[in-house]
Amino acid sequence: MASDPFPALAHPTRREILALLRDNPGMSAGELAAKFPGVSRPAVSRHLGVLRRARLVHSSSRGREQRYNLNAEPIAYVYRTFLSSFLAIADESLLKLKHEAERPLDE
Repeated sequence: MASDPFPALAHPTRREILALLRDNPGMSAGELAAKFPGVSRPAVSRHLGVLRRARLVHSSSRGREQRYNLNAEPIAYVYRTFLSSFLAIADESLLKLKHEAERPLDE
């Protein structure tokens, strides 16, 4: 059963794994673990398990290795159902910042 992608995206290491897979599809668990010297290989494997259950990554066998790839569909779902509703607020904040930055100092 797939789990909710929101909690899976909450952890910074898992977000970094997703970014690595975005830029380097087909990485093995060992290759991913090598990118995190402060994190044990079993911990990286557990993170991959969370991402797999949330359908954020999928794996395929290549010989004895599992190769991981990003599945962007759950990320698109998060964007459509949650993040996109905040765009208007972000745009408004940027416009206010632009206005303040361009305001003459003597005002």
